[in-house]
Amino acid sequence: MSGSGGMDVGKGVVVVGAGPTGLLLAGDLAAAGVAVTLVEKRAHGISNLSRALVVHARTLEQFDARGIADELEAVGEPIGELRLFDRLTLDLSRLRSRFRHVLVLPQYEVEKVLERRAVKAGVRFAYETELVGLTQDADGVRLDVRGPDGATEILTAAYAVGTDGLRSRVREAVGLPFPGRSVIRSLVLADVRLTERPPALLTVDTAGDAFAFIAPFADGYHRVIGWDRSRNVPDSEPLDLDEVRGIVRQALGRDFGMHDARWMSRFHSDERQAPAYRVGRVFLAGDAAHVHSPAGGQGMNTGLQDAANLSWKLVAAVEGRAPEGLLDTYEAERRPVGKAVLRSSGGLVRFAMAKRPWTRAARGLFATVVSRVGPVRTRAVGRITGVGISYPAPRGAHRLVGRRVPDVTLATGWLHELLRTGEFVLIAPRDVTFETGRAVPAHWSSARRTTLLVRPDGHVAWAAEEADAGAVEVALGEWGVRGDG
Repeated sequence: MSGSGGMDVGKGVVVVGAGPTGLLLAGDLAAAGVAVTLVEKRAHGISNLSRALVVHARTLEQFDARGIADELEAVGEPIGELRLFDRLTLDLSRLRSRFRHVLVLPQYEVEKVLERRAVKAGVRFAYETELVGLTQDADGVRLDVRGPDGATEILTAAYAVGTDGLRSRVREAVGLPFPGRSVIRSLVLADVRLTERPPALLTVDTAGDAFAFIAPFADGYHRVIGWDRSRNVPDSEPLDLDEVRGIVRQALGRDFGMHDARWMSRFHSDERQAPAYRVGRVFLAGDAAHVHSPAGGQGMNTGLQDAANLSWKLVAAVEGRAPEGLLDTYEAERRPVGKAVLRSSGGLVRFAMAKRPWTRAARGLFATVVSRVGPVRTRAVGRITGVGISYPAPRGAHRLVGRRVPDVTLATGWLHELLRTGEFVLIAPRDVTFETGRAVPAHWSSARRTTLLVRPDGHVAWAAEEADAGAVEVALGEWGVRGDG
């Protein structure tokens, strides 16, 4: 394939869509030395009109493994519990993570940090540039894009990734449907000032036909999301502050003196998932691959974790050292996660808005079980925060393979500090030294005898008790990290 000079990334990667998922993915690729162009239809500028409001523990761990968690923690508001609806509040204080909280942080703050990282890493941005065509063959991908001057250019790359949201042009270009349905219509959203302080940092409740959620921004404004089951109107229907006040009063008992709205919008919530996350050399991530209700605040987080899973695999493929089938593991690992999030977030919405007596009774029973039964509570917290997500392991593999590794203390430093290299980490017993190839060598600070090969996304690639040099060599070879490759 041939490109149009300045727009050609050759053997690199084109990412379409500069939201959080695309920014993290592009930043990872560029930090590893891969040529990346990030195509975005919008003009340059971080919008403060974004819906995502919380960052969960697993996403904060991924940020920590990139050296940016502390910066985000400094501007967000941590809370140690997550209230999902009346009688169901999840205590996060026992999470096996450095981040035993959810961070209340608007999406635009996340985008600011991710954009700075991507720019520093060398990502080439193409703003006001729209994808108008995409074809691929065995050698690469060709993308036809229309720039701000209206001229069409050709962009070529080894791989392309669509992170361009619900109405993904990339998904359409590779012929994938987006089956699903709208589950809640006529949600209202407003950024307002309040004269009264809400009772909690995150305030959420239901009453009758109404639901309301309130969370703060750092600049003194609050995000309000509400829904009145009895008022089902098109998204285009005009919205005024009186309607928002009315919904909030119905759900929460008072409107906290909201005033000075800087933005109001009416929208609907879909549950959709693409049947595949990969078509040849083209991949989907984030909202281009899955969308679901905002319950639990899992949307942006799931997309960011898609990016963390995919980026190191694309790096290995571009560098020619990816084991056979490695790129296929992206869909095999992340699509079940997306499906589970659709189920859990949809279930939370249905429980929160339960109206019939038997569904309210089921909600109460569910809340009681989650609150009082330790294993159930642990699974629920792990699922929503992401720390409980594991990936499938081959038959006969060590029980730790596929599991997430917390930021454990090592003989020198912490695991996340070593993962900032973007490489695998080989953790060995204190008295054992192996040849590690590209993997970063590390030792346990304890007397533990397990040898772990940790993937760049913090999950276990291989593990063994009392491993020998031969077994380690085979494992490194199977993951493409033996030698400089």
